[in-house]
Amino acid sequence: MKTLAAIAFAAGVAAAALEGQPPDARQPQVENARLESRAFAGSLATQVSSFGAGPFWTAWQEPIIPGRRGDMCWNRGNGDGPDNDGHAVGAPVRLEGPTALVVLVRIENSQLSQLRVASPDCRFDGGALPFYWINGVPAAESIAWLRAQLADSHADAAISAIAMHSGQVADRALDELIAADQPERVREKTAFWLGTTRGAPGVDLLKRVLANDKSEKLREQVVFALSQSKERAGMAAVLDTARNDKDPRIRSRALFWIAQRAASQQARDAINGAIENDPERSVKEQAVFALKQLPEDQGVPLLINVAKNNPDPAVRKKAIFWLGQSKDPRALEFFAQILK
Repeated sequence: MKTLAAIAFAAGVAAAALEGQPPDARQPQVENARLESRAFAGSLATQVSSFGAGPFWTAWQEPIIPGRRGDMCWNRGNGDGPDNDGHAVGAPVRLEGPTALVVLVRIENSQLSQLRVASPDCRFDGGALPFYWINGVPAAESIAWLRAQLADSHADAAISAIAMHSGQVADRALDELIAADQPERVREKTAFWLGTTRGAPGVDLLKRVLANDKSEKLREQVVFALSQSKERAGMAAVLDTARNDKDPRIRSRALFWIAQRAASQQARDAINGAIENDPERSVKEQAVFALKQLPEDQGVPLLINVAKNNPDPAVRKKAIFWLGQSKDPRALEFFAQILK
C-alpha cells in the first residue's frame, strides 16, 4: 500500500509540474538546419539570449485555445513570389484544427526579426541556420516573453500568439492588455483577438469594455470584434449597441457590422428601428447605408420602402441614392415610377 501511495504521490507531483504544458511536445520536423534540443531552464528571455546574437531560429510548443479550425502550415510571409504565399507543400489539411501551437522566433543581431506561429506537425526549413528547440516551456514563460515584444514592430504578432495560448494565464494577460493603461494600438489588437479566439469569456470581457471605456476609437474596435465572434452573445451585444449606446458614432458602427455579419430578421429590425427612431440624423443615414449592405433580395425592398414613406426628406434622399447604385430590377422599376 505504501508503494502504491508513493506512486500516486509521484504522479500527482508530475501532473502539477506539467500543468500548462502541451500534451505532445515532440521535436518538430526541421530540415536544412543545425537542430539542437534544449530543456527549458531559468527564464525564456535568458535562455534565448544564451543562444547568441544570431542569426538563428528558436521555437517551443504550447497548448492552443480550443475551437480553432483549419491548419497553420503556411509559407505566407517568406517571400514575394506566388510559390511563397500559400499553404505549405506537403502540409496536412487539418479538418479539426491543431491541439497545440509552435511559437517560432528568429533572432538576428540579438534582436527579434521574425515571430510566427505554426502547427506542431508542419515541416520547417531552417535555411541552414541553427535551430534551437526548447522543451517544456511553461505557458506563463511563453506569454511573459511575448509580452516583452509589444514595444516593437512585432507587437501584433505577439498579441495574436498570446491569444492562441490556452488557459487562464493567457486570459489574464489579455485582460491586462486591454486595460486603460495600455497603448491604444495594443488595446485595439487585443480586442480583435478576444472576439475571434476567446469564446464566451472574450465576449464577456469585451462587453464590459464597451460599457465602461472612455475611448471612442477602442469602443468602435470592440463592436467590430464582437461582430466577429462565433458566440451568439457577440452579435446580440452588437444589436443592443445599435439600439441603446449613447454615442451616435458607436451606434452607426454597430449598424454597419450588423449588415455585414447578420442577414437576419433581427438585423433588419434593428436597422429599420434606427431609421425610424434614432434621434440622430447621421445614425439614420448610416442605417440606410446598412440596408444597402444587406443581400439585395432583402435590402432593396426595404430601401424602396424608406424612399417612399420615410417622413425625413434627407433620409428619403439617402435611400434613393443607394437605390441608384443598385442594378436590381426592382430599383429600376421604382425609378421608372417616380419619373412618370
